[in-house]
Amino acid sequence: MAHAKTSYVCLPCRASYKQPYDRGRERICPRCAQPLIHVGSAFAPPRRRDTQAWRTLSVLLHAGIRFHKSCCGGPGYRPRTLSEVRERMTYARRSGEPFARALVRYEVPEALPRG
Repeated sequence: MAHAKTSYVCLPCRASYKQPYDRGRERICPRCAQPLIHVGSAFAPPRRRDTQAWRTLSVLLHAGIRFHKSCCGGPGYRPRTLSEVRERMTYARRSGEPFARALVRYEVPEALPRG
């Protein structure tokens, strides 16, 4: 039985590729020869010309957030705009919560008082 395919992305090229997952093998972008980032099987790439969406994706990937399926469905909430990312990062700075956890919050709690 063949293994299911999963998504890999190249941020500089704004390209996504579906390939079989192999933990020991590094994937290389066919356009720029840079290493591809494994993002998971529940990933839906933005359009190449949507630079804001790719910037948002870049923040998520650099924070260590991926798009893996869970037993109950998809990967859960992921911010789709830079304003949602900014809102969650501001909350993380003020509350002390790790960025990766704050970025996947569905809703940000009410504003915390400034120190």
